[in-house]
Amino acid sequence: MFRTHTCGELRAEHIGKEVTLSGWVQKSRDLGGMTFIDLRDRYGITQLAFNLEKDQALCLEARKLGREFVIQAVGTVIERSSKNQHLATGHIEIEVSSFRVLNASKTPPFTIEDQTDGGDELRMQYRYLDLRRTPVQQKLILRNKVALETRKYLDQLGFMDVETPVLIKSTPEGARDFVVPSRMNPGQFYALPQSPQTFKQLLMVGGMDRYYQLVKCFRDEDLRADRQPEFTQIDCEMAFVTQEDVLNTFEGMTKHLLQEILGLTYTEPFPRMTFDQAMKTYGNDKPDIRFGMKFGELNNVAQHKDFQVFNQAELVVGIAVPGGNSMTRKDIDGWIDWVKRPQIGASGMVYVRCGEDGSFKSSVDKFYTEQDLAAWAEATGAQPGDLIWVLSGPASKTRTQLSALRMETAQRLGLRKSDEFAPLWVVDFPLLEQDEETGHWHAMHHPFTSPKPDQMHLLESDPGAVKANAYDLVLNGNEIGGGSIRIHDKATQQRMFQLLGFTPEQARAQFGFLMDAFEYGAPPHGGLAFGLDRLVAILGGQETIRDFIAFPKNNAGRDVMIDAPSMLDQAQLDELNIALSLKS
Repeated sequence: MFRTHTCGELRAEHIGKEVTLSGWVQKSRDLGGMTFIDLRDRYGITQLAFNLEKDQALCLEARKLGREFVIQAVGTVIERSSKNQHLATGHIEIEVSSFRVLNASKTPPFTIEDQTDGGDELRMQYRYLDLRRTPVQQKLILRNKVALETRKYLDQLGFMDVETPVLIKSTPEGARDFVVPSRMNPGQFYALPQSPQTFKQLLMVGGMDRYYQLVKCFRDEDLRADRQPEFTQIDCEMAFVTQEDVLNTFEGMTKHLLQEILGLTYTEPFPRMTFDQAMKTYGNDKPDIRFGMKFGELNNVAQHKDFQVFNQAELVVGIAVPGGNSMTRKDIDGWIDWVKRPQIGASGMVYVRCGEDGSFKSSVDKFYTEQDLAAWAEATGAQPGDLIWVLSGPASKTRTQLSALRMETAQRLGLRKSDEFAPLWVVDFPLLEQDEETGHWHAMHHPFTSPKPDQMHLLESDPGAVKANAYDLVLNGNEIGGGSIRIHDKATQQRMFQLLGFTPEQARAQFGFLMDAFEYGAPPHGGLAFGLDRLVAILGGQETIRDFIAFPKNNAGRDVMIDAPSMLDQAQLDELNIALSLKS
């Protein structure tokens, strides 16, 4: 046995006990007659004490220990004379009688401390060292707890954990597939699943009734801070359910996680908002409702004067920034420059100062009276001391721009607090969206989402007006889960494929197995999938998922630790019957 206790376990009640500890040398301090070493493992830090007068040879050997040496130490627990209130073990230390080096260490390329001097790329290259840092370990401990509580909750409700295949068929689900060549089937390829969507539907056809899986998914797409080429879903499906059944079940699961992980109790139902309401009020379908700054549409009160920029705009819309009147003109100019950035794309911005005395002053005073501006304030909910931002232009584009401005403003004002949680259901998504350039229809969620039952007839006459039985769960401005009631009959599924531009032959080749299954007594069914990585990150007070994954990829989709992806040698390519023709 290498240890009797962990480095975070010993307390005052263990004083006088002989113990054996093993771990990594965090740091050492030579104080002349005494040498102290902090020994670390996943559970904590314990101070080891070496007395030069009691055992000179042992003390001198201890001074040779470097950072990250792995050692085993035997000694007696004694009361610490200078107690450390910041450590759980800070009331005791180990008077070491012997130790041995289990493995020496080179000097690490960065310090293994909470606040490290290693940059992101360096830490990812040496991820196995980064994993020793307490903040990283705490994130993975949180992930484990969320996964465990998820399993416990779903198991209690009769959900069954079923594994689905990882080597599947390439299907058009929005993102690009990762493909896998087959040696036994020359010229043919598997795909890695973007989600287990069709398999979980087939499990419902197979009578499994309630399924879940913590499952790896793969998408070969451009990356952002909140995305990885491989990620984990909490994937769930239920048979014989309505939308309301699904929402209630997974609202319950979310409340369970908030309670068990963060100690937060939610007794009231989560608020709900339609897709149309979300777009009109916040400019996006995953609004952060921890703060106000709701959109106020100004067409009726701003398009009656000679200001042609507004008169010619499809939409004039604004938000009230709380306390924003305290901004200087330089501050405001900085914000105007911000919205003009290519990433946002606004041509400019109008502002209105709302004075504490009830007066109004704007950048367009030439065209509008104080009475006009008061109407703007009423429409945006602005109060004395606030500032009104106003954008104009094409409706969809302008809402997107103002949404980005709202979020950035809230971030800088400290309104997006990581310890506040505001869940929200967004429902009644459009079934289809139309490509402006080609006119082709695309599925808003995926091709297997059911239209609202009372709108089935519109599939023939006005497909763009059809709403779906689809829903997203939003937390703090991030979509953490989404799903729908599925199509479960062949005729509707065929019509859906037709609307999406599939020929009958293409639909048959891609999804014939699913439509065949629908002819053998498919039950009504629906489900939802949570993004585990994103959910854990938000519960951990962050929005970037990378640190909550043990071995993440960088923004280029590379694992810099193992140097993947990498080239195959020619012998492997020959065996797979693959010839490369790389574009320069």
